[in-house]
Amino acid sequence: MLILMSWLREQVPGLPPARAVADALIRAGFEVEGVEAVGQGLTGVVVGEVLAIEEVAAKKKSVRWCQVRVAAPAAADPAVSDQDAGVRGVICGAFNFAVGDRIAVALPGAVLPGGFEITARKTYGHVSDGMICSASELGIGEDHDGIMVLPPGAPLGAHVAELLDLADDVLDIAITPDRGYALSIRGIAREAATAFGLSYADADGSVDSTDAGGAARAGAGGVADAGAGYPVTVEDTTACDRYVARVITGVDPAAATPLRWARRLSLSGMRPISAAVDVTNVIMLGLGQPLHAFDRAKLSGAIVVRRARAGERLLTLDGVDRTLDPEDLVIADDSGPIALAGVMGGASTEISASTTDIVLEAAHFDPIVVARGARRHRLFSEASRRFERGVDPALPPAAAQAAIRLFTELAGGRAEPGLTDVDHRRAPSAIRFPLSEPTRLGGRLYSDESVRGRLTDVGCLLEDDGADEGAVLVTPPSWRPDLTRPADLVEEVMRLEGYDTIPVTLPRLPAGRGLTPSQRHVRAVARALAYEGLTEVMTLPFVGAGTADLLGLPDNDRRRAAVRIANPIAEDAAYLRTTLLPGLFDAAARNIGRGDPDIALFEIGQVFREPREPARPVPTPSVLTRPSQDEVAALDAALPEQPRRVAGVLAGLREPATVLPGHAVAGSAGGGALAKGRPADWADAVEAAHAAARAVGVELTATADEHAPWHPGRCAALWVDGELVGHAGELHPRVIGAAGLPPRTVAFELGLEELFAAALRRGPVEAPVVSPYPPADRDVALVVEAAIPVTEVTAALREGAGELLESLTLFDVFEGAQIGAGRRSLAFGLRLRAIDRTLTAEEANGIRDAAVAEATRRTGAALRA
Repeated sequence: MLILMSWLREQVPGLPPARAVADALIRAGFEVEGVEAVGQGLTGVVVGEVLAIEEVAAKKKSVRWCQVRVAAPAAADPAVSDQDAGVRGVICGAFNFAVGDRIAVALPGAVLPGGFEITARKTYGHVSDGMICSASELGIGEDHDGIMVLPPGAPLGAHVAELLDLADDVLDIAITPDRGYALSIRGIAREAATAFGLSYADADGSVDSTDAGGAARAGAGGVADAGAGYPVTVEDTTACDRYVARVITGVDPAAATPLRWARRLSLSGMRPISAAVDVTNVIMLGLGQPLHAFDRAKLSGAIVVRRARAGERLLTLDGVDRTLDPEDLVIADDSGPIALAGVMGGASTEISASTTDIVLEAAHFDPIVVARGARRHRLFSEASRRFERGVDPALPPAAAQAAIRLFTELAGGRAEPGLTDVDHRRAPSAIRFPLSEPTRLGGRLYSDESVRGRLTDVGCLLEDDGADEGAVLVTPPSWRPDLTRPADLVEEVMRLEGYDTIPVTLPRLPAGRGLTPSQRHVRAVARALAYEGLTEVMTLPFVGAGTADLLGLPDNDRRRAAVRIANPIAEDAAYLRTTLLPGLFDAAARNIGRGDPDIALFEIGQVFREPREPARPVPTPSVLTRPSQDEVAALDAALPEQPRRVAGVLAGLREPATVLPGHAVAGSAGGGALAKGRPADWADAVEAAHAAARAVGVELTATADEHAPWHPGRCAALWVDGELVGHAGELHPRVIGAAGLPPRTVAFELGLEELFAAALRRGPVEAPVVSPYPPADRDVALVVEAAIPVTEVTAALREGAGELLESLTLFDVFEGAQIGAGRRSLAFGLRLRAIDRTLTAEEANGIRDAAVAEATRRTGAALRA
């Protein structure tokens, strides 16, 4: 909403500068997006008189050589010196002025809006000593087709900016949907007056019948006895609870909107059109009440406010022929619909250049009806913007009367006696409001006097509650439909008292509370994976119907039982994910497509799976009371299973390329050979899963498995205490191709609920004891059958080594003719350490031999020579 400070000051005299007003409105809860000064740089633009005009023919167009007399300005203006007085020759291409007219002349040295500097220059064979200006060139309108002709009495040499009061400030305010009253000078004026403690005389929204020459009020069924007013019938009194009609005759169709009002409309973001149309726009901007003017000569019979009928059509003012919906609220006469109520008028009754008699509509329409109609037809107007945010239902008579005064002033119209007012407004209801409520909710003390005063500033009527001395009965004003409950009134008190007066206090947390064990475990897993070099992402939980096929899931896999969303954002995202992998695949492919080939991503989140047994239908609880515990339990039971999981995807290089010292590299000054980076493989996925489990104090056991979407020969099943908790390994080539991932991409996925349950069974993780003594490292190479899992050999070595084994690492796997077909060599590094002494060579060798002996006994391993 663009608010002119000059217009605002007419409503609230004594306002400070625009910047101070903007700051006060911001403190009152409004979002002022900017303050723009207009008309400030028009020094050197003065009033001149056309003395003579000579036509100058040219190849492209004809222009006129004008003799313009400019007298010295009465006030000393630094941009106009004494030598500027006298007669000047000016070239002008406009033809809408004549000898004797007073016009605006920009003298050499003047700077027009947009930084356009005026200089004397030779053109069309003459020296043009200045420029004759149009309204658009002065920044006060959009009319650039002709020169702006000033009133005949404009004093020669007077400064145009001062004469026309062009210097102004414009506030750009973003109005939230709940404050429709602020879409007007009236609404902002009230807020500004309250902010600075200034008086404000409101247009109170009521018109005495004597002012209108007698009013025709609504009878039963929403029909107003025409009397002297125009006949109106309101069939749907819920969608239109008030309709005021006034008849204006003798309108001069050639009347032009005065420059003052045209300028206000332009600076408020509206284009001046004609006096009749501009009057309705001025009232809408000033009071917030949209009006519509019908050409009385084009009306057929009485006006009827009703719902559209099947098959009816309406050609709206934007030239679109629209098929109406039975839910549309229309204004109709005997010929059919003539306007879409609250949105836009129809072309059949449009004001034209020959209109002399007008039927003026000032009504109040239901916000929801107008909003739905505007969206149904994708037709948004300034009127619908206000109606759908709430217009004051008490305002139509006052707005109509204000429009009549302007019609009389600007277009010579006069109002016929009589007022048609179909009034079906509901009586306002009072809100019981404890005066201590702002203190209870606001975080600071608000005295009863300040609470009463602020509610009065808003426009509320207060009455003492006879049943409670500490409470009042508050009746909100008609222009504030958003005030419906005590919390709304508390917000008004806090807003007007100033949000900046509320002290900033940190809440005091009760002792003994903090993160739950589950929350600590989630953070530990995330930190562990980040330490491993993976980056956490958060993907959308929505997937398409073909996701299960993309992953190659078997028909009997539970992950195929996806839950469909009732209102999906898109048909290709209509289901909830049953695994985290599809979202990670999309994130990895997107990053790779943007030039990052080395990917290591992980995500922690919920998956959604249909219950194993179908849930019984649960009725929707009432919104009037809190549901019972049984109802809540039944609703929870009907929800899909939502276990938490952690998953990761790795592709590209796991270890980047490095430079080996002592080798020359082309283009490098210091030398060095470039060693190839190591690509990610299945072992990295398994190790990332191990890191996630160790973070919560759990060790995984890996066994070979076949499980989609992993490669059958490169997939590990991950176990804890005999329970399957996830899988890791290299993805199936078909899945990699369908997902757009690089070859040999690896992934893992674990169930967090199972990991956390195993961690709780083990109890708190004990911190390891750090030994101050040096370790003893021993390496062993064992030859085993290729079918024996590495995990069995590892477990045997751990058991055989005993408590002095600090770590066990597999650092080499070899298969070849040297060790025989069907066999492989596994090389392990054992790190041994005692906490109370330095191990001797004999002790370290003995532990190594015990570990080898246990591995030989359990797996048939032989020590490789």
